Amino acid sequence: MSDLRPDLPPVDDLAALVDACVAADGVSPFGGHVLESVGLDGDLRYLTATEGGALVAVAVLPAGDPAELAVTPSHRRRGLGDRLLRAVLDTGPAVWAHGDLPAARALAARHGLRETRELVQMRRPAAAPTPRPELPDGVRIRTFVPGADDAAFLAVNARAFSWHPEQGRLDQAGLDRELAQDWFDPAGFFLAVDADDRLLGYHWTKVHPTDPTPADATAPAGPLGEIYVLGVDPESPVRGLGTPLSLAGLEYLRARGPAQVMLYVEGDNTRALRLYERLGFTRFLTDVVYAR
Repeated sequence: MSDLRPDLPPVDDLAALVDACVAADGVSPFGGHVLESVGLDGDLRYLTATEGGALVAVAVLPAGDPAELAVTPSHRRRGLGDRLLRAVLDTGPAVWAHGDLPAARALAARHGLRETRELVQMRRPAAAPTPRPELPDGVRIRTFVPGADDAAFLAVNARAFSWHPEQGRLDQAGLDRELAQDWFDPAGFFLAVDADDRLLGYHWTKVHPTDPTPADATAPAGPLGEIYVLGVDPESPVRGLGTPLSLAGLEYLRARGPAQVMLYVEGDNTRALRLYERLGFTRFLTDVVYAR
């Protein structure tokens, strides 16, 4: 087996490794943003290991963010994960464990890491009934217009997620990358606006062609709907927009035909957790950041 090398992994080889991990673990070892940015984001760094020319392990190291790493199932329990994690910790203090699997917890414990962040995935049946959205007086919901609504959306998003380590720093370049993805559909990007068309909040939905975190190998392959981002401007004079925005997106997703709808929410965001529980979402899996 080769030494760890700072090489950009070939996209097809990385996809094959991820597919093998999903089949074995029921969860991707990498977040969606990382997978969409491989080879495109110059701030990403990599460590790879190969055997016989095949990619068997990779770590992705985003600048300033927790690293993400994976070892193909056929090469586990050989010490490769420990080697990779030691190399990762030489460059930064934290690492994601998607699904918080027992093997990941054991690896973190061996290296003296502790849990510092919890990201909860919740799900509900897409066909579950939802009430008709009731909007406050003077508010309407329309869909996002690329180009025309970019600046207003980015401003509201920055205020709504000023506390969030990833979403809060979305800029025009990042938005452009999102809008260029195959899954993007402006018909599923809802804006709550007032009588003057001022943006008050938004609900951006997403439809995955296949389930990125199936419960097991027999789970339906997809599609899977997602409440991708839901935000309300903290400066909005209108309250109570989270529920009608959620319902508008859920109705859109139900019509697209997925069996389930998922979302991610910070484990300590009790207000958001209560909203989603009222809408019928339950916990499905948990991602954890481990750090020194």
